[in-house]
Amino acid sequence: MKIALTSLFVDDQRAALAFYTDVLGFTKRHDIPLGDDFWLTVVSPESPDGPELLLEPSGHPAVKPYRDALAEDGIPLAQFAVEDIEAEHARLTSRGVVFTQPPTDVGTAVVAVFDDTCGNLIQLIEMKSDENHPDAR
Repeated sequence: MKIALTSLFVDDQRAALAFYTDVLGFTKRHDIPLGDDFWLTVVSPESPDGPELLLEPSGHPAVKPYRDALAEDGIPLAQFAVEDIEAEHARLTSRGVVFTQPPTDVGTAVVAVFDDTCGNLIQLIEMKSDENHPDAR
């Protein structure tokens, strides 16, 4: 079993597509009209046949209170792995991305959290390569 698709609720699918492709650097995979909305997915250009991220409309009434509660507590809804978090932080900051948590060492990894402008907090993670630590990969 492997993860093929996961989703994030977004306030505006077109704005989310622009942010996730033009700012973050993902590649559009599917853009299929479904009534007023779209089956809209992006993938990592480093893994074009890998897992897809569905940019799902946030119209369901449970979405807003769920996301608001998580955002208020600073809890990210997704996590993306990066090789060099300092470089990625600098690149995204230069593109206007607002970080709610700068790169922070948490032991086996360095993490940072940003606002995706679409209603979500997203965490970046750079795993450390400390082979002596039991939790390191």
